Amino acid sequence: MVKYMRNEPRCQDWAKAAKAKGEGIRISYKNTHETATCLKGMSCARAKRFLKNVIRKREIVPFRRHTGGIGRDGQCRGTGCSQGRWPKKSCYFLLDLVRNAEVNARAKGLKKQSLYISHIAIQRARPGKRRTYRAHGRINPFNSHPCHIEMFVEERSQRVPRAKGKSQFKKNQIIYSKLDKKTRRDDRFAKNVLKIQT
Repeated sequence: MVKYMRNEPRCQDWAKAAKAKGEGIRISYKNTHETATCLKGMSCARAKRFLKNVIRKREIVPFRRHTGGIGRDGQCRGTGCSQGRWPKKSCYFLLDLVRNAEVNARAKGLKKQSLYISHIAIQRARPGKRRTYRAHGRINPFNSHPCHIEMFVEERSQRVPRAKGKSQFKKNQIIYSKLDKKTRRDDRFAKNVLKIQT
């Protein structure tokens, strides 16, 4: 049994959030980590569209951490890095997990349109041990690197309109006008000046 990395959602209220997870999924940990990093902060609709586009090679997953041997591509332009891939298998599993989290949220009575992925984490699972036979009678390990995935979706909070009236509180600018830059740096002298004024 794998525990969740995070106990509480960002909004601190489970009535406005839902979760989903998968354990020991046989997909590449590194590919899934890079794909999941792209999804964080996206709305559920945008995340599904992004994953479908990656499967069709219309969008690319930029590789930022696990970059050894990853080729460069022109589709990475604008992502902040030059290396990227289209991890198809990881995308299918993440797409299923986003849909699962969406269904869980709908069962709680949350609005589908306002859902976004607030937390997603990938952990290494126990490797699948196999072996391959090499020349001269040698045997090498041939392990798989599965992963655990967890995801929280939350409702976006509504924006509060800015107040039209001016605040009644004003900053006390008299003290700071008397203190120039050099005296502000020296804490002891600043305290003495404040004591004299009060």
